[in-house]
Amino acid sequence: MPDIEAVLNPWAEEATGVLAGAETPPDLEKRLPRIRVERGGGVDDRFSGHPRVFVDVFAASADEARTLANDLRDALIALRGPTHGAVIRDVRCDSGPSRLPWDNPAIHRRGATYTVSYRDA
Repeated sequence: MPDIEAVLNPWAEEATGVLAGAETPPDLEKRLPRIRVERGGGVDDRFSGHPRVFVDVFAASADEARTLANDLRDALIALRGPTHGAVIRDVRCDSGPSRLPWDNPAIHRRGATYTVSYRDA
């Protein structure tokens, strides 16, 4: 089964036009906006996965972060079907986009948590 980060990061880039990856670059403040999708637990069984996924949006302003996070949420919960080596069956928003702290005051962060049900394509 493909890694959910390898499925959702390229999908997020296509859906928003914003660079996405599982890690943030050290010079993040120079590369805004940015999306980070990371697996944070969940379960897998023989034929499908149900990972918990943390989605963070980083932007230069609070308004930009909020708008991008909400747009990404809307696209993600509507995602169904084949994408990047997987077939998405369902996406549930467990905790909607909320302001989260970040060490650099020039960076505004919004984070949300989702459960994604998927299988091999």
